Amino acid sequence: MDTKRLLQAFNSRNKNTLMETLDIEYVAIGEDFLTAKMPVSSKVHQPYGQLHGGATAALAETVGSAASNFFIDSKNQFINGIQLSINHIKSKTDGVVYATAKNIHKGKSTHLWEVTIVDELQNLISVAKMTNIVLAKK
Repeated sequence: MDTKRLLQAFNSRNKNTLMETLDIEYVAIGEDFLTAKMPVSSKVHQPYGQLHGGATAALAETVGSAASNFFIDSKNQFINGIQLSINHIKSKTDGVVYATAKNIHKGKSTHLWEVTIVDELQNLISVAKMTNIVLAKK
């Protein structure tokens, strides 16, 4: 697996999207995981100066959705997220968070992912479960 090329391909899709707005970047990929990072700054804060749960959820959904692309025929199929459940464990005011998606179930029509979000010191920030549906391109 040419991980550098795969990461470049994933990151090239971020232009003019929410991922670009939030500075989300894919940074690691393996046989059973995909990891993306997002800087924590005032850009993603809620009014109390902490990482906004919605930004964290967007990061989780981004990496969970992207990871499903490994298991589909992308010429004939695409992925849509249909359910996201997230628990926020610890607050964060600055630095970086990393979201890693690991597959729990990969069926023909649905995929289930666990997304763990940690900071640069490996402190657990949030945990999410994400369900994607596999749809046919028309």
